[in-house]
Parts: sequence; C-alpha cells; structure tokens
Amino acid sequence: MMKNNHSNARTVLIIDAGAAGLMAGIRAAEKDPNRQVLIAERMERPGRKLLITGKGRCNITNCCTIEEFMPNVLTNPRFLYSSLNALSPYEVMGFFEECGVPLKVERGERVFPVSDHSSDIVNALVQKAKDSGCRFLHNCRIKELLLEQTDDGQTVRGALTESGEKILADAVIVATGGKSYPATGSTGDGYQLARQAGHRVTPLRPSLIPLVCKEKYCRDMMGLSLKNVTLRVVDTQSGKEVFSELGEMLFTHFGVSGPLVLSASCHMQPDKNGSLERYRLYIDWKPALSTQQLDARILRDFEQFINKDFINSLGQLLPRKAIQPVAKLSGIPFETKINQITREQRLGLVELIKAMPITPVAFRPIEEAIVTAGGVDVAQINPKTMESKLVSGLYFAGELLDVDGYTGGFNLQIAFSTGYAAGQAV
Repeated sequence: MMKNNHSNARTVLIIDAGAAGLMAGIRAAEKDPNRQVLIAERMERPGRKLLITGKGRCNITNCCTIEEFMPNVLTNPRFLYSSLNALSPYEVMGFFEECGVPLKVERGERVFPVSDHSSDIVNALVQKAKDSGCRFLHNCRIKELLLEQTDDGQTVRGALTESGEKILADAVIVATGGKSYPATGSTGDGYQLARQAGHRVTPLRPSLIPLVCKEKYCRDMMGLSLKNVTLRVVDTQSGKEVFSELGEMLFTHFGVSGPLVLSASCHMQPDKNGSLERYRLYIDWKPALSTQQLDARILRDFEQFINKDFINSLGQLLPRKAIQPVAKLSGIPFETKINQITREQRLGLVELIKAMPITPVAFRPIEEAIVTAGGVDVAQINPKTMESKLVSGLYFAGELLDVDGYTGGFNLQIAFSTGYAAGQAV
C-alpha cells in the first residue's frame, strides 16, 4: 500500500484551469492558506470551455439529490459516491450563491446563473481562486510529469512545461478535460500524462453528440426544431430498444441534433468502422395521441379538406417544413384527392407519424462532442481522494476520468465534485 504524504503538500500544481481544476485549486488553497497553489493554464484565459457550456449560459449542475443524480451517470457511477457526498449539487449551488452569482432552476432541474451569462460563473471561480491564494500560470502547457522512484514506489515531483521549464511540486492534480472542443484547450494532453504515469486509458469516444443521418429528408427539414416529440432508438441487430424519451430535437444539414439526440447518442456504440447504421431512430410526432386517437384526428382533418389534394391537408397536423417529407414517405401521391385516400393509406400515414424512421450513419467528429466518454481508468484511482493508486501525490479530476453523464448539468457537477475531492486530499 502506497503511503500518502501529500495531505501536507507545500506546493500543489494543478494542470489546467477548467471546472475541475479551478474547484481543486480553491479547495486546496482554502484548506491551507500557507501552501503554494499553482494553476497552469495552457490558454491565455481560464475556463474557456465553461464559457461555451449550456449554449453560453452554463448549466452548472442539476438541482437533485445524490440518489436522483446517480441514474444520470452513464459510466462508473459508483466511483462518484464519495466525491458527490463531499460536494453535492446543492453545495455547488450554495458555493456560487456565496460567490455572488444568483441562480435559477429551469426545466429538468437544470441550474443556470440568473444572468444567463456563463462568464459570471467563470469570473466567480477565477476570483475565488485568486482570493484563496491560487497563482495562475497562463499560456503554460505541461508536456510531461516529473516522476521519481522511491522506496515506497513512484512519486510525483512536479511537471515539465513545453518550453522546458521545471515546475516542482509535492502534489500534482491533472484536470485537463477531454478531447472535445479542442479550441478551448481540451486536446487530450491529460491522457498522455496519465499513460506516462502508467495509467490505463479506456477507449475514447464522443458522447452527447449530434448524429449524421442517411436520409435526404433530414436536410430538407434543416432548421426545424421539434418540441414534445418522442425519440426512440432501436438496435436492429438485437431488436432491442436502447433509448426512448420525450423532449426536443432539431434537424440539421448533416442529420439531427438537440437534447433528445445528444442523450440518445450515449446509448449507441459504433462498429469498428465508426458506423452507426445498425441503429434506427423513430420519431413520434404526436406522442400525446394513441394510434386510434391520431387516426380519428386525421379523419377529422380529412373531412375538413375533403375536396383538397392530399399535400394540402396536413397543415394543421405537421410543421410546414415537415409536410412534404412526411407526405413523400407516406407513398400517397401529393395530388391525390382526400376522398380517394384508402383506409390502408390513411393507417400507413398514422403509422409513419407515430414512428418516422431515420438511419444514423455516424457521430459527428469528437471535437463537437459535449463530453468525451472513456478516459483514465477509475479502477486505478482512489474514489475518496482522486489520488493515483500507482503514483503517490498524483491526482486526476474532471472529464479526463472514465466517468460521464447525461446532459443537464451532470457532467459539470462531476467536474466540480472530483476537483473538490482532489483539492481536499492534497
């Protein structure tokens, strides 16, 4: 068993100033005001990725209990029990309120700053870090860890910057984020540092990501935003339904996006060629109506437009951009008079509106993912302290870990909680 001599570290180096790194720095500095806490940020400004989260509004957490939180963690939820108990969603909310950032709770218990400006969150974290005594090293990219073999095993002694400067430290917290949004500084540096220290890194893949789709009618409906629809995902190989949820989605020039699609993407595994074609998406445009109720509704519309062409009868049922694609898929010629449509054709239309098929081809590039799934294997990390089980004094926090959740504030909460646990432990 490795000895931990790092709870009294005099110098703590934190690699990168994102959500996890800033929270780790704040906690480490507050715990011992006499120590030196250095935050090495490879960009000019801290918190670049935080600025774009929640479409620039920053969904900081989800207003729920730990028990309610857990089902929203897709990978290794049990690993998070200790860190979430150390800093719960309610405590994150309290933290920002104390920092002078008023919060509000929206649909799905998502928590945002009242201002709707993510910059308020970033500014609060950076100011709190400075007030606590953290020192920022800007434009400072870490190239490798300084490791030493001792009688007790490997220990960390600091890090080497890209410019060749040695930064000596008694404890190092790696909080570099994943591979998504590289323009914000998340280019996967942390995975290399983890491998250098002997850690396993599980395969990386995009999560919470839009889908590229085969059908031309997705492009035809580009820009159409749907609310209160149900999206189902079926694995055609197993015949199993892997996802079904009510919510919002969006048609784009490449396929589909929006909250429902992002959540669905977490349940889809590409084959070795990166293809998703074994899955089918099904949109229920009218989830509030049963098949029988929808049929009755269409019959009423048909009676109203009895002498019109079929294509002109759908305006009350579907959004304008969806009329032509749905009509075409139905197989009913556009110019067919309503009074000539057969019962079989009508029931086929009902079936289509209740389950419009879409074929996903691939994920969008990982650079567009909200989070990176996979990462540093948590079996080699102490869940209470976030310390490496292989290298004394080395800690990991945030998206870099093989832990990820649904959209809705869960991933940022994971970053804050694991960062806090690491800062508490050093």
